[in-house]
Amino acid sequence: MATLRYRCSLCGNLTRFDVVTTSTVKAFYHYNLGGGLTIEDAETLNSSVDEVSCRWCGHGNAIETVDEITAADDAVPSEQ
Repeated sequence: MATLRYRCSLCGNLTRFDVVTTSTVKAFYHYNLGGGLTIEDAETLNSSVDEVSCRWCGHGNAIETVDEITAADDAVPSEQ
């Protein structure tokens, strides 16, 4: 199964992005007697990507999704 990746079609960036997500998580909160918190058994119930922008050029309107194989092919110059 291919992993989803991002690419900026303006500058060609494949590696640096600012990604804003929203998640709903169910977790067990375990407080010790001193008030310290340990979060255990965290389970993501829902997650969505709200915004993606390129860290290199700053644009967020030129981001496209590519599979990992396509991204790897674009990063390696072809031999001719």
